[in-house]
Amino acid sequence: MNLSRTAFTELLRCTLLGHLRNRLALVLAIAFIPVWIAVARLCTSGHVVHIRLDAISTPVHAPASQAGQVASALGAITMVAGFIAFTETFQSREMDRRLLLAGYPRLPILLAKLAAVALTAALLALYTTILLWVSLPVRHTAPLALALAGAGLVYGGIGLLLGSLVRGELEGFFLIIMLSLVDTGLQNPVFNTLMDVAGVSALPLYGVNQLALSSALTPHIPWSHGLLSLTWSAATGALALLVLHTPRPSRSPWSRRTRVQTGRSR
Repeated sequence: MNLSRTAFTELLRCTLLGHLRNRLALVLAIAFIPVWIAVARLCTSGHVVHIRLDAISTPVHAPASQAGQVASALGAITMVAGFIAFTETFQSREMDRRLLLAGYPRLPILLAKLAAVALTAALLALYTTILLWVSLPVRHTAPLALALAGAGLVYGGIGLLLGSLVRGELEGFFLIIMLSLVDTGLQNPVFNTLMDVAGVSALPLYGVNQLALSSALTPHIPWSHGLLSLTWSAATGALALLVLHTPRPSRSPWSRRTRVQTGRSR
């Protein structure tokens, strides 16, 4: 028990320090989110859109610029949280394998990464909520912050899983960007007011998107939809643990075969 607690504390500290040393991640967190919200505010008209939200079963009438800013904030926080978690996981996975070979328990390694994802999501959500509160007449601040934290938690978990799976950084970045664009695009009330695309409820951001729009634009608060983000985060964390438990060779069979043939030729 003491070894697990010590391993968790030390790995959490190292993971958070890795986030702080990632200058690109800090720039994205500080600059990208407010810029993306400002772009949505400047480039979206002020005409009223009629939005249908399944969470409250009531038609919502709101200016397109306000709805667009909430949707853009969700999209920005998903990309930033996904990038941060993916980059740290991808760059540290060789060290994680060495720690496993040295006798470190597997579960504390994953729990430390999940705790770092949760802390990152909470900080990003607090920062983004303040930006939206300054820019919008937000109805309910706390539920909005919870929705934004849930979005960061979901895509932080996805970044954690991709960082354990993919072989190249470009592949992981591409997958995070495409998934975030599809997820937020189909649920953006400015482009799709009815949000009636088949299967949209199965997307990672469905629950937090419903909670964020309802909290920011209406007097209703669908708390239960915020719990869907915990389901997605738990699922990606479980898959990441499975990947961590699955031993993978450091060299591909093709590279080993080439090395053997080279040795024989000598």
